[in-house]
Amino acid sequence: MAEGERQSPSDSSEDIPPATQSFIIPKKEIHTVPDMGKWKRSQAYADYIGFILTLNEGVKGKKLTFEYKVSEEAENLVATVVPTHLAAAVPEVAVYLKESVGNSTRIDYGTGHEAAFAAFLCCLCKIGVLRVDDQIAIVFKVFNRYLEVMRKLQKTYRMEPAGSQGVWGLDDFQFLPFIWGSSQLIDHPYLEPRHFVDEKAVNENHKDYMFLECILFITEMKTGPFAEHSNQLWNISAVPSWSKVNQGLIRMYKAECLEKFPVIQHFKFGSLLPIHPVTSC
Repeated sequence: MAEGERQSPSDSSEDIPPATQSFIIPKKEIHTVPDMGKWKRSQAYADYIGFILTLNEGVKGKKLTFEYKVSEEAENLVATVVPTHLAAAVPEVAVYLKESVGNSTRIDYGTGHEAAFAAFLCCLCKIGVLRVDDQIAIVFKVFNRYLEVMRKLQKTYRMEPAGSQGVWGLDDFQFLPFIWGSSQLIDHPYLEPRHFVDEKAVNENHKDYMFLECILFITEMKTGPFAEHSNQLWNISAVPSWSKVNQGLIRMYKAECLEKFPVIQHFKFGSLLPIHPVTSC
């Protein structure tokens, strides 16, 4: 995605819903392939991809150990999840959290579940519990902890990849940490894309960079040559710069996740992420 294509959500203070807003339980709206047009024109799509790209900018060039400030509202979130005055929003926001840990019947997990967790975080921003100032903490603290939990579940229960494209997919389970992780590495003084297939480079730097942590997890879970079990990633290692990797991954995420009916048919829409067409400013 070119710089000019990047979308940014409106100022967080404008997104905070008024006290009189009626919250609703999110439900599925994408029932057939033609319904995908509604999704791509929706306010939910605009807000979701704007949120993803805002976080992508926020973590650019920063390590996971980067010192960041966390707003008072974020501290309250840790202590009380959602403040009392926003209790009416809890049933709506909670739906996305419940959807984010995989399917308990099929014991599977994939990028649709990951998107539900990102939508959960997006909703917390829209009701003002998290703020723009928290964007680095959202990725490095909250989302990274979510990744750790999901990896533990994947190892413990041998969860099936939901909608996996096998060797032709980027990864069996995740996508967003590759986007945000590649943004972290933009303009790195010595780590280039070709280095993420180098075992030594990964072992020495994975604690600082989300992308390399993903690579380490893949090598722990899969056997055989990297080029065979993760061919798409192997091809990406030939890209000359992290900036180009990041832009390519954003395009790929839109095409392979957000524009695929098998993924979006499970996405749910409410008052915070509505199905109605995006409103022009």
